[in-house]
Amino acid sequence: MRRLRITAGVAMAALLLASCGGGGSPSTPVAGPTPSPTPTPTSVYARPAAEALSPAEVETIIARAAAEASARGSPAVIAVVDRVGNVLAVYRMAGARATALIPPNANGANIDAQGVTVPAELAAIAKAITGAYLSSGGNAFSTRTASMIVQPHFPPSARTVGLESGPLYGVQFSQLPCSDLNTRFGVGSPFIGPKRSPLGLAADPGGFPLYKNGVVVGGVGIMADGDYGFDPEVVDVDNDDEEHIALAATAGHAAPDAIRAERISVDGTLLRYSDAVPANLKSNPASPPAFASLTGSLVAVAGFNAASIIAGTPYGSEGSGVRGAAAAEFNHPDAFVLSDGAGANRYPIRAGTDAGDVTQPLSAAEVRAVLEEAFTIMARSRAQIRLPLDSRSQKTIAVVDTRGAVLGLVRSPDAPIFGTDVALQKARSVAFFSGPRAGSDLAAATTALGAPDPNVRDFVARVTGFFTQPGVLSGAFAISNRAIGNISRPYFPDGEVGRPPGPLSRDIAGWSPFSTGLQSALIIQNLGDVLGGGDPRQCTFLPNTPGGQNRLANGLQIFPGGVPIYRGTVLVGAIGVSGDGIDQDDMTAFLGTANAATRLGGSIGLPPASIRSDQIVVNVSGTPVRLRFVNCPFAPFLDTAENNVCQGR
Repeated sequence: MRRLRITAGVAMAALLLASCGGGGSPSTPVAGPTPSPTPTPTSVYARPAAEALSPAEVETIIARAAAEASARGSPAVIAVVDRVGNVLAVYRMAGARATALIPPNANGANIDAQGVTVPAELAAIAKAITGAYLSSGGNAFSTRTASMIVQPHFPPSARTVGLESGPLYGVQFSQLPCSDLNTRFGVGSPFIGPKRSPLGLAADPGGFPLYKNGVVVGGVGIMADGDYGFDPEVVDVDNDDEEHIALAATAGHAAPDAIRAERISVDGTLLRYSDAVPANLKSNPASPPAFASLTGSLVAVAGFNAASIIAGTPYGSEGSGVRGAAAAEFNHPDAFVLSDGAGANRYPIRAGTDAGDVTQPLSAAEVRAVLEEAFTIMARSRAQIRLPLDSRSQKTIAVVDTRGAVLGLVRSPDAPIFGTDVALQKARSVAFFSGPRAGSDLAAATTALGAPDPNVRDFVARVTGFFTQPGVLSGAFAISNRAIGNISRPYFPDGEVGRPPGPLSRDIAGWSPFSTGLQSALIIQNLGDVLGGGDPRQCTFLPNTPGGQNRLANGLQIFPGGVPIYRGTVLVGAIGVSGDGIDQDDMTAFLGTANAATRLGGSIGLPPASIRSDQIVVNVSGTPVRLRFVNCPFAPFLDTAENNVCQGR
């Protein structure tokens, strides 16, 4: 999650540098060191203990929340989930609001999800899932933390206008209800995760993770005030009823103080966890009322929960849908995979499915090499957002072919759950924008009724007009997730106030966490389907491939951590990585692919330097500004003092 904090004047010079760190022309690669043969891997991670919430504990969490809500005269909808997103209960207090409003645009020109009314239950579930999914045994993040890291300036404040966007800008459009990775309640085994969120990830304070014996076991979300928004000003302290109600709910299951967000810094800025503090609670969480005495009721939410309380599923068990990999599935004793609950790996390593588009698709052996080498890089590197300091980074790693089909997915034991869907989003986004059909597919996007979708199609003209170099949307360049992010911000270059937006972004006057640009335009119809009680099974109305695969089946992602994979000058797939820090994500994807190339004798690898996205130059008021490819930490490894590790690859 590390970001370079640079002034506007320095930003131009920084963007002119080679994307992999260091000076020199980015088009002149320098011979890099040859990696040593991959040793037999040994265990380096501790697996989380098998903890889960019981029905009685869920009742107590709800009772604590209800007592605080009653004391504040703010009846609420309360949602509790387990670590993989199973909704354990949704409780509606008597008098609670039925809906919440996503804030309208200040100028009245609502775009995408601005000014939309959503059921209060869906908002509460999204908050609970956010608290659970963003947290791990090494970091505890809340929906207030999420608000801080998804806005156009980091940290978000009237005092920081001009700084770059939040490090996870765009992550709110993950875990989408249309995702083909995240599972659905009542489909197949009911408790298999990771489960989808009804509204993606939430930036509205009032959602916290829940812990048991130091192990993250879920999250709680509160919807009471009818406003499903975000906090644009980080320097003040809010007196937020929803956050106090959620804080009361966590008593007995609170995040350990040592790993809460306010102890984790990004670019020297401490993150925020909660503006609510126990001293300001109006109830006594140590003596909650009996659940049976509450005056509300459990409610059913179609596609997410029946009107009942269920036990959480211990993360890491077969029943959770995330378990340790067998030796035959992946060559590392610490690897985890997604499971179908009956023992089968949902995403086993396999060859590419795109023989009709690529002369020589990725082989299963090549996919395995990329995943294994990336896992090795991850396991050696220092985490950016995990405590204690010098912990190993933990991530999810996914490889796809040019059609977006998943060729393998693996994760470390305690990687945050949100990164599972995001890693796949990143890989697919990179494969899509590096491929020859990005422009034509966007131009051919339709609405749910089959009519052309101008909300998506118009971005093609914006990209074409933005770049003087041809071929940006037709496969002439290898475009990384960092480059996609460069042109998806409401200022280009990122953060420089007064500049026009990137061609994939909304203008700042039309921006909100619910309307980012192409990212939100692609999925807004399916989000509306969910609000209407529907159950969409893919996120976009882009044309499907000949094999029926949608290239962006779980949506577009616009922050770093993915690179394309080439066979010579031919795109054959992509790798996406998500977890403990975006620069570390970049490095894991980049060096994992580079080291796999060496291991395989160069059969596949990184794209030629001459076509990487850092060769794309935009003229900004007479100054050439270069897109990026990757940005790697300078000295990232725990087992060596090696530095500038990506230079020359």
